[in-house]
Amino acid sequence: MGLWDRLKDSAQQMQTQLNAKKNELKSGAFRDAGMAMCALVAAADGSIDPSERQRVAQLIATNDVLRNFDPADLHRRFEENLDKLTADFSLGKVSVMQEIGKAKKKPAEARAVIQIGIVIGGADGYFDDHERAVVREACFALGIPPAEFDL
Repeated sequence: MGLWDRLKDSAQQMQTQLNAKKNELKSGAFRDAGMAMCALVAAADGSIDPSERQRVAQLIATNDVLRNFDPADLHRRFEENLDKLTADFSLGKVSVMQEIGKAKKKPAEARAVIQIGIVIGGADGYFDDHERAVVREACFALGIPPAEFDL
């Protein structure tokens, strides 16, 4: 099996695991951390082009687990996090990581946030080094060993 196929299978497996926990993932901390993670992965290379922004926004709008929340509210939170990252990536990243860290209190939510990052990162069929690095950093912010997710 090629690398792309393994990545696609891994992202699908993460989404399946998220779907199984859907009813547990309804807190504001999960919502906020999830949108921060989406923005962080989208801007992982320090910039985000309009097509990438649109693609991630579409993934958020169609993700079954995130349907627990108002789509307009999710979009607004995603955009706010992206604005922080595009204004000053280093400073914005600190703020976004703090937002992600809010999910640390509930291990199931923390793991789900990491899984969302992997799903978003792998959605285009390529989980690049920048995306892997920010998801790995998020693992540390959440107290999760990156090796648990092969990061």
